[in-house]
Amino acid sequence: MTENKNRVTVVINDQHYTIIGEDDPSHIRYVAGRVDEKIKALGQLNAGLDTTRKSVLTAVNVMHEYVKLEEENDKLQEEIKQLKNKGTLE
Repeated sequence: MTENKNRVTVVINDQHYTIIGEDDPSHIRYVAGRVDEKIKALGQLNAGLDTTRKSVLTAVNVMHEYVKLEEENDKLQEEIKQLKNKGTLE
């Protein structure tokens, strides 16, 4: 079975990248744009950082945000489960 792959060229931190994925090209561009924004924001706060350090710190910050969202999602899922068990939600 052949999967549809989209090939999208984006600019992140003034560098061109070709991203290949199954998601809609507009979604890929949106995600790349968000990454670019985060790298540039970090660079503005820490002007002396080289590209590698900006990229690694951005990855750490994004993963931190992701883990926090996962934890919040788990908490909310547990609350929903408890409410369903009490008969409050259907």
